[in-house]
Amino acid sequence: MRHRIAGRKLGRTTEHRWAMFRNLVTSLFEHERIKTTDAKAKELRPIAEKLISLAKRGDLHARRQVLRIVRKPEIVRKLFEKISPRFQMQNGGYTRIIKLGNRPGDGAPVSLIEIISASEEQKAIKKRRLERRREKEKRKKAEVISPPEPSGKI
Repeated sequence: MRHRIAGRKLGRTTEHRWAMFRNLVTSLFEHERIKTTDAKAKELRPIAEKLISLAKRGDLHARRQVLRIVRKPEIVRKLFEKISPRFQMQNGGYTRIIKLGNRPGDGAPVSLIEIISASEEQKAIKKRRLERRREKEKRKKAEVISPPEPSGKI
């Protein structure tokens, strides 16, 4: 039984697993989308989101913390200067996993993990705001239209 055991080992030692995640997250920030297995994508997402949150802080300590994982300075520069400003007004949800099906060779489930682009993020924010406004308007109309009901006893 696997009670209270978080994370996937992916058939690798700890050192190999961390090296693989460093390479995957570096590639993700370099190309902004990568194709990998479902399990790797699901484990990669929280790492990438934490690094983007650190980059949003933008201070020297955050940069050094990111450099511990992403070992290429030019990719860290891209993360701090181009990727993180897109998400200044957003808390989380910086990446998306799209399932692509199974790989032909071994049948492994494959996914595309990508960083959400600024235009899509802005559209999503506008859509949420519009939905909230409509809900508020509906509530106001419901309050105005329905008069208070009599209690029945006099």
